[in-house]
Amino acid sequence: MSKLVTIFGGSGFVGRYIARRLAKEGWRIRVAVRNQNEAMFVRPYGAVGQVEPVFCNIRDDASVAAVLEGADAVVNCVGVLTEAGKNTFAAVQAEGAERIARLAAAAGVARMVHISAIGADAEAQSDYAKTKAQGEAGVLAHMPCAMILRPSVIFGSEDEFFNRFASMAGMGPILPIVGADTTFQPVYVDDVAAAAVMGVAGDAAGIYELGGPERQTMRELMHTMLGVVHRRRLVVNIPFGAANLLAFGFKIAQVCSLGIIKAPITKDQIANLRVDNVVSETAQGFEALGIRPAAMGAILPDYLWRFRPSGQYNAIKDSAKNLRKT
Repeated sequence: MSKLVTIFGGSGFVGRYIARRLAKEGWRIRVAVRNQNEAMFVRPYGAVGQVEPVFCNIRDDASVAAVLEGADAVVNCVGVLTEAGKNTFAAVQAEGAERIARLAAAAGVARMVHISAIGADAEAQSDYAKTKAQGEAGVLAHMPCAMILRPSVIFGSEDEFFNRFASMAGMGPILPIVGADTTFQPVYVDDVAAAAVMGVAGDAAGIYELGGPERQTMRELMHTMLGVVHRRRLVVNIPFGAANLLAFGFKIAQVCSLGIIKAPITKDQIANLRVDNVVSETAQGFEALGIRPAAMGAILPDYLWRFRPSGQYNAIKDSAKNLRKT
């Protein structure tokens, strides 16, 4: 019988790529999610019955234990960029990660892969980075041989980074950003999934920081994106002080509107943007895993084309300009 892996957050941005790769490797997969009905799209990743969404609340011991029963490996992809209700940074990224590892160890699960983030630091100014570090510590306390992956900003067709800014670029002549001089090392989502699969298979363990082949500042990344979507925009940096004031105003608007108005940026995200998000010189990375990460230029045009002025017809219109009039 093929082995069984439980993927917490397996229908999310990173989780779905891990699930797809493991299905091709012949694993049976439980995709543990809060809403099964919204995760049904993962079932065709494998043969009938090979990939199954199951309900799980990672804030509850019994719920987590139930989906770990009989599993040979576990992957935790659950994380939040902003807090909402009971899904706080502490509840999800610190307590949730520790709970999964503790109950996996109790169930005799052999291997665990935990998706963290570059910048995870117990002394960080942002709660996001602080709880990522606490989650790592909780995982290693119960599963000392776990694989922990710390990716930089992740890109891919479902990302909330390039898609978001490309959408903003279509709204006007100015593209506002925060942290223009902060450096990132964007990594392709399927490369992160390839690394995770190695951990599930038992081919690698330990902590790995994952970054793509290019390092660019936020400002440079925006110009790269604008080049792909064929738009000219003035990229304007909002100073951190002004950004914090805006974030405070957005928070008040969100509270007063009972959540109808969503804050586009938070003070915690601004704190994260103060720190470079690149692989450290002493860290293990893709090279240690034998993976050659994809460059942004090889991937971005495949999904950002829809933000071009004429979408899929943009290249045709550009070509038509070169035709000679007869």
